[in-house]
Amino acid sequence: VTMGGDLAAKSGAEPRFIAWALADAQGAPLQRLQVIKGWTDAQGETHEQVYDVACSEGGAVDPATHRCPDNGARVNIADCTIPSDIGAQQLRSVWRDPDFDESQRAFYYARVLENPTCRWSTWDAVREGVPPRSDFPKTIQDRAWSSPIWIEPTDEGAATS
Repeated sequence: VTMGGDLAAKSGAEPRFIAWALADAQGAPLQRLQVIKGWTDAQGETHEQVYDVACSEGGAVDPATHRCPDNGARVNIADCTIPSDIGAQQLRSVWRDPDFDESQRAFYYARVLENPTCRWSTWDAVREGVPPRSDFPKTIQDRAWSSPIWIEPTDEGAATS
């Protein structure tokens, strides 16, 4: 199914997702591609889990933490420059949920994170030749996300949202 669609869970089969992100031509290189899963358990409690699914710089996702290693991208706060040779122009993955439970109502969406860049207030400080404000973070990490795909459980008595 496409983004925003409903997918009926199949007994004994976990869904696979294709996630693919391209860097904005006017933005920073990409750092990581993620799939975010939300679900409701049998007690009606809601949960959320973030899975890194593709890493820049050839990094591999840690199977225990589901996280990419740090790609080393840093911002030069003095002039807000970022390295152009760290990060990816595209990230993609075919991913399956290692914790899939066909009896749970769930949703999945993709999210991509750019390398860090200067926050607007830091850019203003650099242009004015003054130190950045200490009450704001100096950098941000822009991101984009997809619409969710909704999983309908196989069991009629499964948890509902």
